[in-house]
Amino acid sequence: MSSEANGSGQGLGPPGCAITDQDVFLFHQGTHCQLFDKLGARQATVGGQAGINFTVWAPSARSVFVFGSFNHWNAAEHALVPVGHSGLWSGFVPDVPEGALYKYRVQSQAGHAVDKTDPFGSRYQTPPETASMVWNLDYTWTDRSWLTARSKRNAFESPMSIYELHVGSWRRPADAPDRLPSYREMAGELIPYLERMGFTHVEFLPLTEHPFYGSWGYQTTGYFAPTSRYGSPQDLMYLIDRLHASGIGVILDWVPSHFPKDEFGLARFDGTPLYEYGDERLGYQRDWDSLVFDYGRGEVRSFLLSSALFWIERYHIDALRVDAVASILYRDYSREEGQWIPNKYGGRENLEAIELLRQLNVTAHERFPDVWTIAEESTAWPMVSRPVYLGGLGFDMKWDMGWMHDTLAYMSLEPVHRKYHHDSMTFRALYHFTENFVMPLSHDEVVHGKGSLLEKMSGDYWQKFANLRALYGYMYALPGKKLIFMGGEIGQWNEWDHERGLEWDLLEYPQHAGLQRWLADLNRLYRDQPALHQLDFDSAGFRWIDCSDSDQSVLSLLRLPRADDGDTDPRNAVLVVCNFTPVPRHHYRVGVPWGGSWRETLNSDAELYGGSGVGNQGAADAVPMNCHDQPFSLSLTLPPLSVLFFEYSRGVPAAPGAADGPRVD
Repeated sequence: MSSEANGSGQGLGPPGCAITDQDVFLFHQGTHCQLFDKLGARQATVGGQAGINFTVWAPSARSVFVFGSFNHWNAAEHALVPVGHSGLWSGFVPDVPEGALYKYRVQSQAGHAVDKTDPFGSRYQTPPETASMVWNLDYTWTDRSWLTARSKRNAFESPMSIYELHVGSWRRPADAPDRLPSYREMAGELIPYLERMGFTHVEFLPLTEHPFYGSWGYQTTGYFAPTSRYGSPQDLMYLIDRLHASGIGVILDWVPSHFPKDEFGLARFDGTPLYEYGDERLGYQRDWDSLVFDYGRGEVRSFLLSSALFWIERYHIDALRVDAVASILYRDYSREEGQWIPNKYGGRENLEAIELLRQLNVTAHERFPDVWTIAEESTAWPMVSRPVYLGGLGFDMKWDMGWMHDTLAYMSLEPVHRKYHHDSMTFRALYHFTENFVMPLSHDEVVHGKGSLLEKMSGDYWQKFANLRALYGYMYALPGKKLIFMGGEIGQWNEWDHERGLEWDLLEYPQHAGLQRWLADLNRLYRDQPALHQLDFDSAGFRWIDCSDSDQSVLSLLRLPRADDGDTDPRNAVLVVCNFTPVPRHHYRVGVPWGGSWRETLNSDAELYGGSGVGNQGAADAVPMNCHDQPFSLSLTLPPLSVLFFEYSRGVPAAPGAADGPRVD
């Protein structure tokens, strides 16, 4: 973006500066959400000469210079000047080419000078180098049809099956396994894979620039730039554009909770705590050895709001998953007594952080009503995914961390012990409509000695695969959107390692290939069957048939879609029956509300998935025999460690007196 300024009263700063009185007011107030159009390195024309205007916030600095490859790294040649009393510094440099490297030399009031990268830089050198790069974000997008239809794709009643992915370790180039893939290479390989697997969305671990590769992007230094490890900004735009062309939504992990202490970054930017709290009891996060944003400072709120909106506006991101929300909400998060400061009311809640999150969600939804925000919030904070006007935080959805931990703990038990922990699998029903939940099996569960998902499962070789297939089946049966971290679908034995690609050669083995096929078929059933996604956040769409058979570790439930008149539609119901023991159960009776044929549409024990081939020969007929307080019932064969899906066959005559079946209220 370019600007023409000639010093004739336009703006507050020197010629080329785009800052206005209104910008300064909104910036300090904490409501400016488009600072990326104002700060950083921007194309400008002054007196007919093209160049770059550099603007940076450093209110306590004694002086600020910009230097780089365009002036032979002479840190004393191009001084920036204050923009009134705004705390901003600005200056125009002619003839700066695209791709020029630069830094700011910021001198504190004490006379100490530090070289800083641009907080608003749109591209950076590839780490470990740290200079910012002059770069425009021009790109010809071709995803208008996607954006036009996004409100339907991003809708509570639409399917959402997310593939969580770390770009650098999904698939390394076959001819150079030690080289990181590029965004454009990902487009050629990832998109066909997602289409084949049936995922509706891909979620990238943070792509914002970060100095330490081992942080997976969660130690962000560049809040307005994708990491250059995988290519240019336009390369990432191309990947997103092609994903949209294939009907796949894009979610980006975004980290407003903390930032690293690297001297070249945001830390003590002008010689004082500027972006971070000044008191270590608020401003230091011990878990990650990082600094915490000062959420009460208006300029910091404007910075974070602008970063969030930037990715939506400039990179066409469809949803932001906000990382570590619990660490933002609580002043005593992971702190012992005496290591934190209560709020003004004496409580542990971070009031200014709460206000920021609400402001973020209101602003994002006002400007982009078809874009989602998703909270990774690990506590029982109420109303995370409820509107701000009702007292909620305003997120669209929240990760269900409790379900993830309870279910994985249950699946790690030997089946003989599971009957004593049956409530681990049913407890979620007490709360699963209190929030709009995403059900994650995320990267956090397959690192730091926790083992892979397959390795967590109990039993011998065959049983581990059967257990994992059953886990996925139960996950897709329950209300809530779905998320699986890469590698889980192929049954990796080893933990995720960010230094190498996934173990794709495992697919040469039938059990691994069968697991992958099972997840692909689950995705297709989930996507194509409205009963499994349409009422994910509405209690009308879910009914237990029987959740009390702990002795046999069997669960059965019913999922219902919405009918045209707004009521639930019984003739498109899906029955799910789970057997969490390795004992096949013959003539197991399950109550159902309607008579007629129930077609077995998916069976995790089918041979093509690596199972033993036990099943119900494709269908079962409901007879008028009361069971589980239902007027009809099915006599089923339950395979070992299995999940079965049955669809109620429309148009099949019901038993006398139950043509439409009783309402399930």
